Amino acid sequence: MTHRLDADDLFIHRVQEMCARQRLNFFLIEPLWVERFLSEMRSGRVWSRVLLNMHSEHHEPDEIYHRLIWLAAQQNTRVIDHPATALAAFDKAQLHPRLIGCGIYVPHTIFVPPDQATDFDLDEEDKEALGNPFVIKPALGYGRRGVILDATSTADLARSRSQWSGGTFLLQRRIVPRLLHGKPAYFRVFYVFGQVWSCWWDPSNHNYRLVTSEGEDAFPVARLEEIVHRIASLTRMQFFSSEIALTESDQLVVIDYVNDQCHLLSQTANAQIGVPDAIVTAIADRLVAAAADLLRR
Repeated sequence: MTHRLDADDLFIHRVQEMCARQRLNFFLIEPLWVERFLSEMRSGRVWSRVLLNMHSEHHEPDEIYHRLIWLAAQQNTRVIDHPATALAAFDKAQLHPRLIGCGIYVPHTIFVPPDQATDFDLDEEDKEALGNPFVIKPALGYGRRGVILDATSTADLARSRSQWSGGTFLLQRRIVPRLLHGKPAYFRVFYVFGQVWSCWWDPSNHNYRLVTSEGEDAFPVARLEEIVHRIASLTRMQFFSSEIALTESDQLVVIDYVNDQCHLLSQTANAQIGVPDAIVTAIADRLVAAAADLLRR
């Protein structure tokens, strides 16, 4: 497993524990070992049958983890997820029209190609469609880098580009989730080899709450599950999360389409921004079970 060791201790330890139960050898390709591991893979002295990619930079071809997962894929390692599949799904500019084509609601979006980013402008029709303020985000961005939530004109593209250089940028209508019991109806939904886990997620403070079957945290999760199953079928991704908002008109809109290399910091490690421990554990169990199944095929 590739990993940068950013405090996902529960997840890492659970993967290691479940590999031991499955009698699978496990190696964590952390920064200390990545250059040596890549060198040994290239020479054929070390190889991996399944590689769970929890860290690589899709937009940086020279980044060492990026090179490692592509080498693994070329050597017929089962990579979760294959870098070509992951990149196609991760690129918001590529995936956006495909989501619309299969009937999934997404924000109204205008694409700004790299060669137009410095002098792009909007006509009156586009301004009306986007609303004010609107959102700017890089097509290959992640972790909120380059995301501007309060853009009022194309001049704000410079703010986004100062945080994330290169590639296509998206100008999107800002989707405001409805309030349920005083909290935003906004979800982060995890998909792992056919299984789905749903959480309430507050974009203002990154706080997770379990979706329950009753009480004020109840929600018909089948609606969320149906959307992410369709995204999985469309992209062929096996492990990702999506962010979905419920609007005042009771429409579920996919805000962040496919996040691969999911950050699985647990609530035990950080109660404010961590994923509920039960979900972290369940995802680790499902990934190891899927890896074992891949090896049996």
